[in-house]
Amino acid sequence: MDLTNLLGGFATALTPQHLLFAAIGVVLGTAVGVLPGIGPAMAVALLLPVTYALDPTGAFIMFAGIYFGGMFGGSTTSILLNTPGESAAVVVAIEGNKMAKNGRGAQALAAAAVGHFVGGLVGLILLVLLAPVIAGYAVDIGAPDYFAFMVLAFVATSTVLGSSRIRGFASLLIGLTIGLVGLDQMSGQARLTFGSLQLVDGIDVVLVAVGLFAVGESLWVAAHLRHTQEKPIPVGRPWLSRQDLGRAWKPWLRGPLIGFPFGAIPVGGAEVPTFLSYTVERQLGRRKGTWGTKGAIEGVAGPEATSLSSAAGTMVTMLTLGLPTTSVAAVMLAAFQQYGIQPGPLLFQRESELVWALIASMFVGLALLLVVNLPLAPVWAKLLQIPRPYLYAGILFFASVGAYAIGGEAMDLVLLFIIGAIGFAMRRFGLPVLPAIIGVILGPTAELQMRRALQISDGDLTGLVNSPLAIVVYVIIAILLTYPLWSRLVRRTPKPAEPADRVDA
Repeated sequence: MDLTNLLGGFATALTPQHLLFAAIGVVLGTAVGVLPGIGPAMAVALLLPVTYALDPTGAFIMFAGIYFGGMFGGSTTSILLNTPGESAAVVVAIEGNKMAKNGRGAQALAAAAVGHFVGGLVGLILLVLLAPVIAGYAVDIGAPDYFAFMVLAFVATSTVLGSSRIRGFASLLIGLTIGLVGLDQMSGQARLTFGSLQLVDGIDVVLVAVGLFAVGESLWVAAHLRHTQEKPIPVGRPWLSRQDLGRAWKPWLRGPLIGFPFGAIPVGGAEVPTFLSYTVERQLGRRKGTWGTKGAIEGVAGPEATSLSSAAGTMVTMLTLGLPTTSVAAVMLAAFQQYGIQPGPLLFQRESELVWALIASMFVGLALLLVVNLPLAPVWAKLLQIPRPYLYAGILFFASVGAYAIGGEAMDLVLLFIIGAIGFAMRRFGLPVLPAIIGVILGPTAELQMRRALQISDGDLTGLVNSPLAIVVYVIIAILLTYPLWSRLVRRTPKPAEPADRVDA
């Protein structure tokens, strides 16, 4: 760790001008991220022209604020409206929206804000300490390891969520099928496009997430509004109680341990670790009755801390290897190249002042995110007091705008409402939505890594398990699949009868 350069970065980031840039970035990122369907990647892309007049240091300091603000904005819509602004915010909708519907939206937002701060802080500290080491290990991870991680994410989410494993895997199959739409990444063959040129590029992940969550939820609520009298949802107390803190502090600390390693190795961003964090917290959670019903604060705290620490981890591969593993990192890479800067192993030598100012500005952006958004939690939660017909009409409007902004095609709106109808049907038949989302996100990548591994091994299936890391992951998968069977056998095994006490004559 180069403490001198880091302190120099703080000296640059803490100037009044750069503090103002960071604050503007946080506010703009949060405001844009709160719109359904607009995540941090789109927020950074939409706000990129704002930074054209700035020098590179000021521009990237503003980028840091936009990034963190956009991620929190995506979580806000997930919690309050069940509408993820990005794929990494999908998991928090499961418990966060249940908390909001039970009058605890402000507490869920506060837990998310603190989770963002803790996860981001730990992740950035690990970025400063371990960036060169983790980047070196990331180069050695091969296709079999990537595929094993993807299978672990599939199994973990499909077996934990929903009322049955069959429904979980059925939902996963729906997501994998949607993920197949478009061109084969290796052969270029069109699949499930039905002759439509608009489907050649596939269906955008954000479109699927917004359709299944926002449109599906809106249709479901509309179908039941005639039968039930909806009352405004109370905002709740704007602070976390001692009991909330007691339940949330461990997930806040566990999240970075899951998120940062996944972010630092190119396995697809924050989606996998947030799914795994939710699985871990649900298994470790004590109040099983609140999960999926009233909403468990652990299911918000853990994934949110995981998401931000993973975002810090993605900076490792982006800055040291020049490999963008998320859409936001890809936009930031384009911004680097716009200023004539190429991230890679020599970046810390050639642009040392800029890089350390960017890292220091991330610490500043995290603090500003907490200071700005923690007091605003009850204000955001007041969205739930809007009458349901107007609220969900607004959700459909902004979801449609966000979907159209993705590609500027009318076909995107048609796909949005078709996927929304699928989401409605999934709710009707009790299928969990999350496995479908992870199938869409990771399905194409898993297929690509599997085929690469099989190509390397000339079609031999042992090529999928030819590394120690892959073997360890498959052992974990086997435990997840067989654990319910073993637990039933243990419960059914009769205890040996105790011998009767002997009575001496």
